[in-house]
Amino acid sequence: MNKTAGIIIIGNEILSGRTQDVNVAYIARRLADLGIQLKEVRIIPDDVSIIIDTVNKTRAAFDYVFTTGGIGPTHDDITSDCIAAAFGVPNEIHEPSFKLLESHYGKENFNAARQRMAHLPRGAEPIVNLVSLAPGYRIGNVYVMAGVPRIMQAMFEQIAPTLQHGQPIISKSCYGYNVTEGQIAHDLTDTQNQFPQVDIGSYPFYESKEKHGVTLVIKGQDQRAVNQAFESVYKLLQKNGFNPCEGEPVLNN
Repeated sequence: MNKTAGIIIIGNEILSGRTQDVNVAYIARRLADLGIQLKEVRIIPDDVSIIIDTVNKTRAAFDYVFTTGGIGPTHDDITSDCIAAAFGVPNEIHEPSFKLLESHYGKENFNAARQRMAHLPRGAEPIVNLVSLAPGYRIGNVYVMAGVPRIMQAMFEQIAPTLQHGQPIISKSCYGYNVTEGQIAHDLTDTQNQFPQVDIGSYPFYESKEKHGVTLVIKGQDQRAVNQAFESVYKLLQKNGFNPCEGEPVLNN
């Protein structure tokens, strides 16, 4: 059985629409590469009770939990305090991280706000940050990472080798122009029932009246089953009078 994972995106700026999240897509793709099944994504505000409750529920439900956001130096960066509370431990200065950041900023510039980034829940193991030095960390099965995409990605690549890998999740896709889901829904249901070991997704796209259609994506861990389902879906489009193309459509918007 492959390991399971959940993602928690923390930040009012995501919920308000001010900032567009791109971390979920990155983590999801990398988990698929590693053979870890992403089961759930939650986007939550900078609210103490909600963060604590969400962390405790997800860490009990999944093998791995990845959080992004809220570990910076400002007043609204409350993730570490909440993670510590969820685990019932103090959020305290982590001496090696403190010394690293103090050396980086210099004693005269290492103010109280920056020192907040050297606080980790007791027992947490730092995640090396090669971009800006301020660490993320792991405590239990929870991995706490920065919200800035470039920093988050660097942190994730640090922890990726330490995760228990499974059979990679394979994906194949094809698409057809001028296809509507209603035209193929019945046959697509039959195909999914024929191949229960894979997931078949149907995703309409629309760029213009001349360029629209449906992309069909087949995912699974059994290469043979994925290939067979792909062939079936490809022929399904042909049977319904469409000219299928392998891969994803190139769209301008």
